[in-house]
Amino acid sequence: MDVSGGRGQPRPGNDESAEHTGPEAQTPGGTGDAPTTPSAPTPADAQDARPEGPESGAPQDTGAGPDHGATPDGQTPAPGQNHHRTPAHTEPPARPSHTPAGHPEHPDHPFAHSGSGKGQPPQRPEERKRGGLLMGRPFGVPVYVAPSWFLVAILITWVFGGQIDRVLPELGAVSYLVSLFFAVAFYASVLVHELAHTLAALRFKLPVRRIQLQFFGGVSEIEKEAETPGREFVLAFVGPLLSLVLAGLFYLGLLAVDPASVPGVLLAGLMVSNLIVAAFNLLPGLPLDGGRMLRAVVWAITGRPMTGTVAAAWVGRALAVCVLIGLPLLTQSGALGSEAVDNVGMDTVLDALLAAILAAIIWTGAGNSLRMARLREHLPELRARTLTRRAVPVESDTPLSEALRRANAAGARALVVVDADGVPVSLVREAAIVGVPEHRRPWVPVGTLAQDITEGMRVSAELAGEELLDALRATPATEYLVVEETGEIYGVLSAADVERAFVKAMARPS
Repeated sequence: MDVSGGRGQPRPGNDESAEHTGPEAQTPGGTGDAPTTPSAPTPADAQDARPEGPESGAPQDTGAGPDHGATPDGQTPAPGQNHHRTPAHTEPPARPSHTPAGHPEHPDHPFAHSGSGKGQPPQRPEERKRGGLLMGRPFGVPVYVAPSWFLVAILITWVFGGQIDRVLPELGAVSYLVSLFFAVAFYASVLVHELAHTLAALRFKLPVRRIQLQFFGGVSEIEKEAETPGREFVLAFVGPLLSLVLAGLFYLGLLAVDPASVPGVLLAGLMVSNLIVAAFNLLPGLPLDGGRMLRAVVWAITGRPMTGTVAAAWVGRALAVCVLIGLPLLTQSGALGSEAVDNVGMDTVLDALLAAILAAIIWTGAGNSLRMARLREHLPELRARTLTRRAVPVESDTPLSEALRRANAAGARALVVVDADGVPVSLVREAAIVGVPEHRRPWVPVGTLAQDITEGMRVSAELAGEELLDALRATPATEYLVVEETGEIYGVLSAADVERAFVKAMARPS
């Protein structure tokens, strides 16, 4: 049968070359939320006009995804997904005919240099790090404790231990052991808060990557958006609701014990801390749970999730400013229950530092939510069919110069190595072609520059958006064989092209 090029359809009247029209590689066309980097370097003798390929641009990680709630203070999530806090077999082709088409000024050098180690699909940062100490897998979701948790545990033990020592001076040094128990119990309640988000997500069939306990609370990393504003509201509300329930349970326990005893002090502390967690997370600004609830309400009213994200993110930024200015003023005035102070002391400095950290976390989380929403809005523009380069089959012993000649004649930009039966077995690596000097190309067989095709390197031409990125992440490579549902060769997809389109999608305004 005829070889499929870009669209899998032979050009009429030329069975010898089996020329097929290739896809027009249309890419989405920055803002401060999505910084970009310069284009990948391209050798002078390998410039590529890419008439049907995406415009050049360097790969870029996306940054952080939207946060779903924060516990207790709303830490910035790891990028790449939503975060709840307390974001083929191919039919045998015909005779070799096509090779990639090059720059019109350099017809013998059709391939842009992608560089060694380049061309990998956009990776989420959490895929490159474990996230801390693995504590267990409740409901199949791994729970990690970040190293920063141990720092906050020490801080809580020191601060709360001093308070216990004033209430129960007879305990002496034991008060700090009791305070350490409180720190562990408090973060156990934070874990319950996050498990509420996780169970709601699993109930809505939304995959959860992990739960992480951090310096300022916890994160439930949910990989997909809720499909409706109602589900989004429920997903955000269950966390604070569980914190309120825990506060009520601790209050009931407090009624049964002496408030001046060790159990009484612990129960009172846990009750108050869970009330603070619930109240803080209900504030109506991203990345807090209340911000996700506000987003759901605006989404329901306008019918556009992006409008809800923008509204909730700007409320979150206003909230960050209020925390930065208002928290030190409230603590200094005594409005939060402490004694009013007229001079600037160590406590005032610590309050200001805490306010600055919280404000930075909220502001950054709101920006991350905007960036992730923009990404999800533009992700459908990433389509394998439009990003695929036309490809032609060549046999393994074909000299590189001959393969490139066929490419130029066919207007293709990728090479697929086939066996004697015409079945594709490997892909010629673009970077390897660029590395071969022109005078040596007649003596270099293309098979020495090819990478064997594994099952994960066969990509359906129908993939788009997150499904396409997930397929590429599952099998990292620089090139992929794109096939039709019938098994026909559609072309070759370069991960570098996907990266460039990914960055352009992030940079485009909504």
